[in-house]
Amino acid sequence: MPSRPSGKQNPSTRLALTLARILREDCQFGLRGEMDLGLNGRVAIVAAASKGLGKEVAKELAREGAQVAICARTSSTLAETAAYIQKATGREVFHQALDVTDSAAVGSFVATVEARFGHLDICVTNSGGPPSNSFKNTKPEDWRSAVDLLLMSTVFFARETLPRMQKNKWGRLITVTSSAVKQPVDGLLLSNSVRAAVTGLARTLANEYAADGITVNNVCPGYTRTARLDDLASTISARTGAKPEEVFAGWEREIPARRLGTPQEFAAVVAFLASERASYITGTSIAVDGGLVRSLL
Repeated sequence: MPSRPSGKQNPSTRLALTLARILREDCQFGLRGEMDLGLNGRVAIVAAASKGLGKEVAKELAREGAQVAICARTSSTLAETAAYIQKATGREVFHQALDVTDSAAVGSFVATVEARFGHLDICVTNSGGPPSNSFKNTKPEDWRSAVDLLLMSTVFFARETLPRMQKNKWGRLITVTSSAVKQPVDGLLLSNSVRAAVTGLARTLANEYAADGITVNNVCPGYTRTARLDDLASTISARTGAKPEEVFAGWEREIPARRLGTPQEFAAVVAFLASERASYITGTSIAVDGGLVRSLL
């Protein structure tokens, strides 16, 4: 019979026993060397997913085992993205071209996704950003377009997906906004204003649906290297005379991390919030910005 361990264990032995206990506990949660996000078999919609942040979010969710449905305006680009994600992850990606400001089109898309996969668990709302401009040069119709693009598109997806999640007592609604909701960005008047409304909507929905096992969170990218940022740098360059590379250098100096973010880093945060492990996180606005936002909250 093995002897009982002595009460006087050396530090190395105590450390080994502690690590063994942690590994046993991790295996009970299905980690076995990597975190299991519990997304296998979940069904996720990602809007504006043909490029940029939406594309990487869709890819990350598929890589984690989710069935993914994507939408965007341009059919050809969307089809290319679906093929790319399928090749990268080995998972079929459903895609449909639509305008996220069209409530009927959004409703039809969500119904089609549910019919195809049998249920719906995750919705990531996203859209292109409005153009950069000053207040005096922004027309009333520009404001209306920005509200439709950023706020109403989120409303349309929420109206269609939340009742479906509510029936299943599980769901994740994640809005892609901007660090501008915490710290306004010069030149992005429309984005600064209307994305703040999206944040207020999401915070309210989080309160209303938390008891149904549904979390609602905002993810707020800072300066992330996408085509959208290239366009913004070009706009600033044309207005100020600075070269685009000088604009990028200026942004990097503002960021404590001293670099721009990558879409992959952003997508990893969204995937975690969509996961089973993030079930007690709701009503938050999480900045993925390398420390750009200097507020305490």
